[in-house]
Amino acid sequence: MNDGHSITRRTWLPLLCAPALSAAIAWPEEFRRQTARYLESHRRPEGGYGWSSEVVAHITPTFGVVGSYHALGLDAPDAARTAAFARDVYPVPELRRKDRPLWRLDFEQVQTLLWLGRPIDSFRPLASTWTRPAEFTKRYEFDANPVFQHQAMAVRIRRLLGLSPSDADGPWRDYFQARRRQDGAFNTTPASDGSPGHIMNTLWGLQAAECLALDLSPAPKLSEWVRACQLPSGGFTYAPNATLGAVDDLAYTWCALHILHRLGAQPAQAARCASWIESLYTPEGGFQDRPGGEPNPLATYYALDSLLLLNHTPKPSPRPAPRAPRTAIPSGYELFSMQVEAPGNGSPRDAVLLAQSLGIHLWTAKNPPLGWIEEAQSVADAARVPVRFAIGNEEYGTYFSVSGLGCYSHLVDLVAPFHPSANQSASPGPRADGRPGFVTPPGAMPKLNHPYRWEEFRDTRIAPLRKAGGRMVWQFLENEELTRALLDDAVQHGSYSAIATFHFGNENFLHSQPYLHRWLGRLPFVGLQDAHGQESWWWGNQLGGFTTLFAAKDASWPSWLEALDRNLVMAVRHDAITGWKTHYAGGSPQLRDFVRQREPRWRWWDASGAQARRPAASLVLLRPGMRYETGVPTEGIALRLRLWQENTGQGLPREPRAELVRLRVDGREVTPQLIETRNDRYYLLNAPDQPGAHRAEAEIRILASGAITTASAQWTGPK
Repeated sequence: MNDGHSITRRTWLPLLCAPALSAAIAWPEEFRRQTARYLESHRRPEGGYGWSSEVVAHITPTFGVVGSYHALGLDAPDAARTAAFARDVYPVPELRRKDRPLWRLDFEQVQTLLWLGRPIDSFRPLASTWTRPAEFTKRYEFDANPVFQHQAMAVRIRRLLGLSPSDADGPWRDYFQARRRQDGAFNTTPASDGSPGHIMNTLWGLQAAECLALDLSPAPKLSEWVRACQLPSGGFTYAPNATLGAVDDLAYTWCALHILHRLGAQPAQAARCASWIESLYTPEGGFQDRPGGEPNPLATYYALDSLLLLNHTPKPSPRPAPRAPRTAIPSGYELFSMQVEAPGNGSPRDAVLLAQSLGIHLWTAKNPPLGWIEEAQSVADAARVPVRFAIGNEEYGTYFSVSGLGCYSHLVDLVAPFHPSANQSASPGPRADGRPGFVTPPGAMPKLNHPYRWEEFRDTRIAPLRKAGGRMVWQFLENEELTRALLDDAVQHGSYSAIATFHFGNENFLHSQPYLHRWLGRLPFVGLQDAHGQESWWWGNQLGGFTTLFAAKDASWPSWLEALDRNLVMAVRHDAITGWKTHYAGGSPQLRDFVRQREPRWRWWDASGAQARRPAASLVLLRPGMRYETGVPTEGIALRLRLWQENTGQGLPREPRAELVRLRVDGREVTPQLIETRNDRYYLLNAPDQPGAHRAEAEIRILASGAITTASAQWTGPK
């Protein structure tokens, strides 16, 4: 290993930024033109580049596009605007640069600027604060291991800025040294646990060690370990003899070739590797990650750089790799709306009103108490609202592990049908909010805060869930290496059936974990409400902001499962977070056309782009004994009025969007009591239960427009 102190900055730039370009090849001119056309098809108005399935630019495809131009020996068009985007637009909230920082995104900004010949000094103040590995909460990773890739990227940025190596790098050196295996490989967990290495983490670890001038002990068998990752196809997987999602992939292949190049070695089957890479080239001019996917800019960069490392001039492949399947929409199918992990507590009547107003056909309730789903369905059926309530639980405190890659929570999110006759019961232990256990389908994990092995989790949780008609949804995981193994396994064996994208708050998992785009066309993408709070009414921003759409013959649970299996599912977001513009996630071109053609039937915004279907008020008649309703009287009746307000990501009311003008009961104006707490805000009117037919009507003013609307309730008193 070279002594980093003796390497000049001029030497370090090619080492860190564009290794292997010393073996430049003569790209066929038509190949370069076709690839450049493909790359430019990702240009977005912001100045950067976006994924083919997204309308906005993002740093990762921008990195891929600019890196591809660099590999092709071409100048990137409109470099000044691209550089400004790369420097100034961070794809997730700024807080994430301190809380579980995603330093891979920062590295892509810096690397893109260097490829464009722009300065990177503006990153120095921030990078100077990265003096040790980031803290990682045990709430997400059982042993608080930070994500290895992000730590390595932080060190690479520091070296490019001249901040490392230095005498203050001790915590960084200790971290990487502890994660180096005897064979020279690296991985997320400390090597003391006896776990194997990973091809991607090995490259990141070697790069970080060079940046830190870390004195590594000899590992003469490392090149043999890397060669053993090559599969018969010619591509590489992530570890020798791996079995869990151990597919050939361009990212693994790119990492393997870089490691071998550093070691002065070649793949055992170099020609076969080059042929495999060639087979991933598509008619658009881009490369897939592996057979059965869609081309994307990052895969294209990996492919071009890998061909440079192999010193191989590409030629047309006689048998291009198969593409992601594109299912035609059967005749007679329609579009339906599904909300995953919508609220599962509070007022069932408010939930039914929201479902009716927003056109929600399937409402999977998050962690509902026993009886809530039955009550909500009973209310919906009585009002003839076409919504079916089901289970959409998140099992907090369940962890599972994969050797060497960590032990994570927030990966047990499920949807399942609800059958009262199936004797579904309460989960073990209290809910996160201290309430009794929630209703759950078969196979719930009996222990919380316990690190299950993946195999145990798969066999004892996912298998019985699928047998009962449920499916598992991938929520989020910032560890790319573990994500790849588990989601590739899901494609093969159906462990996970969908990937979450849009999320409550200012979050889109496709932006914070951009590698998820790799499964476009392979797994369905859904929106994840992940509801918080005590009342569905105070989740209106999210329910009226993004949803999951599926094409099916009807809105039944079997039809939903069929749509999942056939990937006739996609997510849509249109709210203040997107600037009242429509963002899609997932969906084949055919499904997207199907959705666009039917937009007037399902969209929740008006011609100006603003929310148009969200109800301005909920007026509910309350009687003694009503379960799950706030303000229920002990005798007589009560009227409860909730008004439209903004809400937080924790389901709390914020600034008003409507006001009460007057409330009348049987034509007589009355004055209700305003009740305000941290968690709720409503008007309440208590009254005796009088004989005869009655009607209450509330006049509501929409604050933004001044328009008047009404909410009403009718009832019959005792005879």
